[in-house]
Amino acid sequence: MPHQKGIKLVAQNKKAYHEYFVEETYECGLSLMGTEVKSMRQGKVNLKESFCMIRNGEIFAEGMHISPYEHGSVFNTDPLRPKKLLMHKSEIRKLAGLVSRQGYTLIPLKVYLKDGRMKLELGLCRGKHLHDKRDVAAKKDAQREMERAFSHRQDG
Repeated sequence: MPHQKGIKLVAQNKKAYHEYFVEETYECGLSLMGTEVKSMRQGKVNLKESFCMIRNGEIFAEGMHISPYEHGSVFNTDPLRPKKLLMHKSEIRKLAGLVSRQGYTLIPLKVYLKDGRMKLELGLCRGKHLHDKRDVAAKKDAQREMERAFSHRQDG
């Protein structure tokens, strides 16, 4: 099979942008089994409740659900097993220092195919309070109203 070029989005964690302020993003590889890759290529992955933990200098994605591959057999793995993320040791140390500060967490934002390899976009996030969510919703509504009024004015 020839190498695929470009980026194909497999899954996105839209809930993360609602629940957190995304400060920085990082791209990292995923250490997966064969049937997991086949299932992910079909888009059967869920990032909603996932988060990342740093243990012993390694970073793992927890709660990332990859549905078992339909045509797999005994080689199917546990759908919720922790997936090891592939990053440089210096990046992991930097993230460990940032996460140890109050209020920061690591959240998987996207899973995508990049040149035939599964990649994960990891976000360094800070939690939103209820009033922050209301402010963001009010700004989106105001922007939508402005665009609606502008397009109505252009038509008329």
